[in-house]
Amino acid sequence: MSFIEVKGISKEFKVNKRSAGIPGMIANMFVPKYEIKQAVNNLSFNIEKGEMVGFIGPNGAGKSSTIKMLSGILCPDKGSISVNGYIPYKQRKAYVGNIGVVFGQKSQLQWDLPVIDSFELLRAIYRIPHDKYKRNLERFTEMLDMKGFINQPVRQLSLGQRMRSDIVASLLHSPDIVFFDEPTIGVDVIGKETIRSFIRQLNEEDKVTMIFTTHDMQDIEQTCNRIIIIDKGSLMYDGSLHDIRSKYGTARRLIAEFNEETNVSPIENVDIGEMKDRKFSFSFDNNIVDVNKLMHEILDNYNVRDITVAEPEIESIIQKMYNGMEV
Repeated sequence: MSFIEVKGISKEFKVNKRSAGIPGMIANMFVPKYEIKQAVNNLSFNIEKGEMVGFIGPNGAGKSSTIKMLSGILCPDKGSISVNGYIPYKQRKAYVGNIGVVFGQKSQLQWDLPVIDSFELLRAIYRIPHDKYKRNLERFTEMLDMKGFINQPVRQLSLGQRMRSDIVASLLHSPDIVFFDEPTIGVDVIGKETIRSFIRQLNEEDKVTMIFTTHDMQDIEQTCNRIIIIDKGSLMYDGSLHDIRSKYGTARRLIAEFNEETNVSPIENVDIGEMKDRKFSFSFDNNIVDVNKLMHEILDNYNVRDITVAEPEIESIIQKMYNGMEV
């Protein structure tokens, strides 16, 4: 049995629909009209303990509804969910003590209180044993370099400091699973790397299962080995980042910089373009052209200063999948 089992879940919402203006508002008061929106449609997947999974999709794809069902906030209309033996929406009180949630745009910290006071409040709410609380607090604040601001009011923190504090707040009770929703939104480059490094280390050492919903694909690429993509409430892709590149991202581009002005001869199945500063681009399909043979051909025939192969960005691959285009 998998740590998380989602079997054929569906969720519909009844959305009020009325005509514009005052006449429409009055008519709706007496004869309300509704339309049914299918948020999630027969969705199934399994996640093993300790996996780090990116759960992504365009706006309106059903990500939030699915995460709310996984966290026990919503109940599916059809299908079933099991997380570590719990049915989230039926055993919510017992279940929430085993999960952590990090919302990038919504803090669970008390705005006017020092960070440490919010942590103490959470210790009481979760009834965390003193030894565990002290051990986790010291460990996490050290890993995230928080000692310099842990006694400051939350309102005085930078966005990066608040995000680090929110992450610790979600982990003090040692949850088995953590849901990350935009965990690095608005954070600077150094702060992002600090958070991502902490997440990777925590997963490696504690085997905490983590699910990410984010629009920052760097969060996914630097933390997750697997992604689940949904669109219009249905499963679109479930697999590794490597496999999605191999299957959908076969376009490659090699950039060569030459030591002197060079005239490059045509190469079969390769689109050659001249760039600035004695650089040329060589674009090709990885399924047709062997990149190693292409590199050897260029190196054997020209005076090359530098040569690199550009991998397709995962974000562009996924966007093309959304649009139903050939990649």
